Amino acid sequence: MQLYNIKDHSEQVSYSQAVKQGLGREQGLFFPEELKELDNVEALLDLPFVERSAKILRHVIGDEIANLEDLVAKAFAFGAPLKAVGDTSYALELFHGPTLAFKDFGGRFMAQCLGAISDGKKITILTATSGDTGAAVAHAFYKLPNIDVVILYPKGKISNLQEKLFCTLGDNIRTVAIHAAFDDCQALVKNAFDDEELKKAIGLNSANSINISRLLAQVCYYFEAVAQLPKDKRNSVVVSVPSGNFGDITAGLIAKALGLKIKKFVVATNDNDTVPRYLATGKWDPHATVATLSNAMDVSKPNNWPRVEELFKVKGWDLKDLAAGKLSDEQTEAAMREVYANTGYVCEPHGAIAWKVLQNNLEEGDTGIFLCTAAPAKFKENVDRILGIDLPLPQALASRANLKVLSDEMDADFAELRKYLLNK
Repeated sequence: MQLYNIKDHSEQVSYSQAVKQGLGREQGLFFPEELKELDNVEALLDLPFVERSAKILRHVIGDEIANLEDLVAKAFAFGAPLKAVGDTSYALELFHGPTLAFKDFGGRFMAQCLGAISDGKKITILTATSGDTGAAVAHAFYKLPNIDVVILYPKGKISNLQEKLFCTLGDNIRTVAIHAAFDDCQALVKNAFDDEELKKAIGLNSANSINISRLLAQVCYYFEAVAQLPKDKRNSVVVSVPSGNFGDITAGLIAKALGLKIKKFVVATNDNDTVPRYLATGKWDPHATVATLSNAMDVSKPNNWPRVEELFKVKGWDLKDLAAGKLSDEQTEAAMREVYANTGYVCEPHGAIAWKVLQNNLEEGDTGIFLCTAAPAKFKENVDRILGIDLPLPQALASRANLKVLSDEMDADFAELRKYLLNK
């Protein structure tokens, strides 16, 4: 598999190099040189999840990784069930992995890939999280030899249980609470990748969705979603994706490029609505990031958007075909209550936004799928308050709820972060 740097097409790398390198020159994202459609998608949909996923990833990646099928089996050791919510909509539950969020698919697959292609040299994974990436990456790489992990997150802007899930591990996992917003954390990661001396000194890599391995892993559960639909409901599928950094919807669009029949994708955001406004006006105008109930989507400068535009350009698609909508916190709470009252289904804020925006974009005859990216219990305090219920804590959360947070703290200062990375 060959990939090119979106900002500098002369920089071309193999899949293995892209996984190890993370970002290209000028902070450019890597993008596949070729995305051929799969043969006989309908036959693929009849296969079990892991077997199908291995075939999809082998088709895209090629023969660089000899034991790819084994890596997929280890990474995807849990399912992604599709559950009916009302008469025309389905929830794709992506929170049945060890850290109860969709990021487990990408984080675990990336860890498996790095383990397979590593030459034994020391690697430092530096990543930023707005809530769920941190836990998935921390648990995927926990105690792996020759890999140090540093995770930056905005202090006070993720839920208490989200923080406990990845900031209580220690060992090779270091967590840093940054006195700023997620976009500032992400900017620090990008600054680190621009520092060639630092990159070489610590073997820098990133596990954000800028890493192509994470993105490709996420492609697989879109096929799984459609595979679980009754065959008579597969012809007019609309998919609503709660969107923050836009890696998840990029993966869905890649699935479509590979031949998965999706009528329409819907971008669902909170008040950090840079992309919905851009699609409506043609003007890219990020506002200051605001904190919301759906904190994993509190991103005003989505890192993966250049990949979306690149894909639309390569495929000759029209961005006007990408639907979008946003909900305020007040509207999010109303959506959570509405879906619960009407169907009995418990949504946390991100899933509720995706559900409501989906309802606003369904036409007669459509089948809607909305992505539920995290377990409601990760947002227990707000879910309990809004719905008037008492959610039980899953064991993954209950076992860490009373542990001490081990995070360091610092301002959004790259010089300070650089010193911190070099002093390990």
